[in-house]
Amino acid sequence: MDQYLRRLSLFNPLHLCAVGFGSGLAPKAPGTFGTLAAVPLMGLLSWWLTPYQYAICLIIGFIFGVWCCQVASKAMKVHDHGGIVWDEFIGFGVALLMIPVSWKSLLSGFILFRLFDILKPWPISWLDKRVSGGFGIMVDDLLAGVFALCCQWLLFFYSGWV
Repeated sequence: MDQYLRRLSLFNPLHLCAVGFGSGLAPKAPGTFGTLAAVPLMGLLSWWLTPYQYAICLIIGFIFGVWCCQVASKAMKVHDHGGIVWDEFIGFGVALLMIPVSWKSLLSGFILFRLFDILKPWPISWLDKRVSGGFGIMVDDLLAGVFALCCQWLLFFYSGWV
């Protein structure tokens, strides 16, 4: 565990959520592990809830994420440490909004979200560099989720693949 993660207390519920219930503690590719941890949670929520209820959960999760990511990054004394993965949970969740849940939609949502989160095309890269604090940690992944969602809609509505 690196020096920054040692500053977190996993007994603090905000820190625990920020690191994706421990998934962000992976020594390699914590964002990918955080997204993997989000797959069953977001898959079940999008299956159980109506699209409206699911969207409300994502909005609440985003607002909560701004707070918990800010608290965790302040405790770590570093902005947007890779171990903070709550933003991956919400970004991946956005990639499933109003998409029928299936193994294909979960897989394509995972791949598309990770692709946009890693490559950070404009304006995601612009937001990543210029917006700070908990909002800055969350907003670039939110937009990566929106990009992935648009691709998911295209896959679903035009190819029937998802």
